[in-house]
Amino acid sequence: MSRPLRIEFEGAYYHVLSRGNERRNIFRDKDDRFLFLESLGNMSERFEVDVFAYVLLDNHYHLLLKTNKPNISKSMQWFGATYTRRYNNKHKRSGHLFQGRFKSFLIENDQYLMFLSGYIHRNPLRAGIVRRLVDYPWSSYPTYAYGKKPPEWLLTMPILSLFDTKDKHMAYRKMVQSYSGEETRIWEDFRHGLFLGSQEFVDHIKSKYLSEKLDIEIPQRRQVLRDSNPKNILKKAAKVLKCDTDIFLQSSRISDSDKINRDLLIYLLWSTGWYSNQEIGNLFGLGYSSISRRVTIMKSMIAKDGKLNNKFVRLNSQIKM
Repeated sequence: MSRPLRIEFEGAYYHVLSRGNERRNIFRDKDDRFLFLESLGNMSERFEVDVFAYVLLDNHYHLLLKTNKPNISKSMQWFGATYTRRYNNKHKRSGHLFQGRFKSFLIENDQYLMFLSGYIHRNPLRAGIVRRLVDYPWSSYPTYAYGKKPPEWLLTMPILSLFDTKDKHMAYRKMVQSYSGEETRIWEDFRHGLFLGSQEFVDHIKSKYLSEKLDIEIPQRRQVLRDSNPKNILKKAAKVLKCDTDIFLQSSRISDSDKINRDLLIYLLWSTGWYSNQEIGNLFGLGYSSISRRVTIMKSMIAKDGKLNNKFVRLNSQIKM
């Protein structure tokens, strides 16, 4: 298994998540959850990692962390192994508990941290576990939203201090309760990338940490450094489609067959994870919601249509040449 991309530096912020092996539960009872949180606190102290937010679901977890040393890999490896060992000893079992390596995404600070903490806390709501977030005990949301006393290792003020109001807990509740289409846009873009932040932040990280010689064991690094200009990808795709892909740009008056090819190109760009929906929309002269809709439809069409799937495979191979 190839190693996932890890960008590590002092003061880095991360969204970290991991699932149970074969999507099985990683908690059997509430004592397991307490054991998990105890292990998280141990990791925080041992590796000087700040914990800003967490949520524990039955078969996975989400964390919002800051590393004060360049050690996200070392700290999370220790944490995963420690909780697994304690869990196995408690339940008299052996073997893996988590599915492969943990996932981590690099986050820009300030407003992105604020949005991300809300996204993390809303997981039980999106999963249909509770109707009100305050009713879910296994997250840091009650501390943020109502001032519940936190464990010593949980730091909430770096995010709460971003609210310029006296009642920061109420302001946080209102933010989480009023998430809009902007949240959807941010998280759809985030899900397909390695970073969450402004374009300047992404460019800075790529320039500073990803410009060295490529490591062939890290395919994601090769992906990050591929062509950043979507028009160059379309030029490569033209060889497969055998047409001038410029006809699809900024044009709504095209034939039905051309629309399929255009939407296939939209899906191709989206699937790389290199471009936001807004960037793709700007290229094709379409709105954000239109891109989301076309991606959903094309994904379904590819799954059902063998010829269309083969064309997509050829396109995907062409852009990697």
